Amino acid sequence: MSRRSKPAKRLPAADPVYNSVDISKFINRIMRRGKKSIAEKIFYTSMTKIEERTGEKALEIFQKAVSNATPLLEVKARRIGGSTYQVPIEVKADRGFALSSSWLIESAKKRSGKSFTDKLTNELIDASNGSGSACKKREDTHKMAEANKAFAHYRY
Repeated sequence: MSRRSKPAKRLPAADPVYNSVDISKFINRIMRRGKKSIAEKIFYTSMTKIEERTGEKALEIFQKAVSNATPLLEVKARRIGGSTYQVPIEVKADRGFALSSSWLIESAKKRSGKSFTDKLTNELIDASNGSGSACKKREDTHKMAEANKAFAHYRY
């Protein structure tokens, strides 16, 4: 194990439209092959469609969707004495946002529909209502952690 200090966390610059670091992180997760302008176009088009459909502020719906998809617990494999246990651990805020954003994007990709903007729009609206497949993934993760609560004393 390294004795050096941990490097400082680098945060991306806040996005120009909503002035939010979380949105710029989300856009970076959407991005493929360094094409950031395309990722931004997809996200901002999706946000305008959300405002048209719901009549609420898109930023609030985005934040609600991310918070509904963010897990509080997850399981981590830990090998002890020849057998592997699924040990439940608490999720830190940074990891929680990373998991929820990747789950939202992944479940939007799996949806049926024409364009990715439509899929992302529908997934964000569903997740803000607590009914999307990203929210289902969160519930499954919590169930797994609850089922393996007996191994919580192996936490590290």
